[in-house]
Amino acid sequence: MSQGAAFPLGLTVANRQAPQGCADPSSMDRRTFLSRIASGYAVAPLSVGAQPTGKVYRMGYLSIGSASTTYVRPLEAFRQGLHELGWDEGRNVIIEYRFAEGRADRLPALADELVRLKVDIIVANPTPSAQAAKDATRTIPIVGMSLTEPVAVGLVTSLARPEGNVTGLTYGVDKEIFGKQLQLLKEAIPEMRRAAVLTHPASGGPSHPIRMESVRSAARSLSLPLNIFEVNEPGEFESAFAAMLKERTDALLLSGDAMFFIHRARLAELALKSRLPSMSTQWQWVDAGGLMSYAPSFPDQWRRAATYVDKILRGAKPADLPIEQPTKFELVVNLRTAKALGLTIPQHVLARADETIR
Repeated sequence: MSQGAAFPLGLTVANRQAPQGCADPSSMDRRTFLSRIASGYAVAPLSVGAQPTGKVYRMGYLSIGSASTTYVRPLEAFRQGLHELGWDEGRNVIIEYRFAEGRADRLPALADELVRLKVDIIVANPTPSAQAAKDATRTIPIVGMSLTEPVAVGLVTSLARPEGNVTGLTYGVDKEIFGKQLQLLKEAIPEMRRAAVLTHPASGGPSHPIRMESVRSAARSLSLPLNIFEVNEPGEFESAFAAMLKERTDALLLSGDAMFFIHRARLAELALKSRLPSMSTQWQWVDAGGLMSYAPSFPDQWRRAATYVDKILRGAKPADLPIEQPTKFELVVNLRTAKALGLTIPQHVLARADETIR
């Protein structure tokens, strides 16, 4: 355990439902998901005029996540975005999917495999995946998604002029996002005096120290004491929660992490058992029983990433495509969890929620 200093939305909707045409990840099993990847997803007729050339392009999709618990809605938003731009999986583009199953150490070999397949472009999510792809090739274009501090970690030279072979979309300014997450926790739990962050350093790669300094800075700005708890594997979850309780923690912030996403149900159960209100970057955390999530809209980011793929396959160079920052953010609140924790979420916080789960 390492110590830091200091910490820290409208009444709508009943149960969350996936958008029409998108599968609910809570009801989609591994076989169904993989079969949809292999066969393509039924979509509406093309709305674009110009069609890509007759060449069939090969795209690599590299993720630190898991094929069985991946971001189904964002991935389908990406494929829908491609479709709307004239790219249909299995017709004029073939996508080679590679998932590291939450293990950052597997990314280099998967990236090398995509390079050996001579893919025309690699789509990588998030920063460690993009870094592995860049380490594997300096010539194949790379579109990164949810990138954390891409300039600071050396992925690109600048947001306006990436240079190199990497472009894409950032996760946003960490300090601002962490600050908002902590602020929302503090507004939802006015009596909160100390918060904890659960993090998995290996999955963050070179961006991890930068992210942790950002969350410490956000906490200091709110005069909120903060402890950071690091875990290396799922077997350490229980001891981490025990340490949080020993430190008299009032609320928990989970860093965005593939391992946490894969094991979100277990973590949400531990948070509830420990009576810890929680905040995460992933709305699936709230579906699993966590209290709140606040982050950029991942389906929106994935759909926007399709425009980068389209431009590059039509001849644009990644070096000339500026890195974009998110413009749409989402807050989700689980009122069932709030009730189980004995919390009454203030009305002004609920009024700012994009969705509530009852």
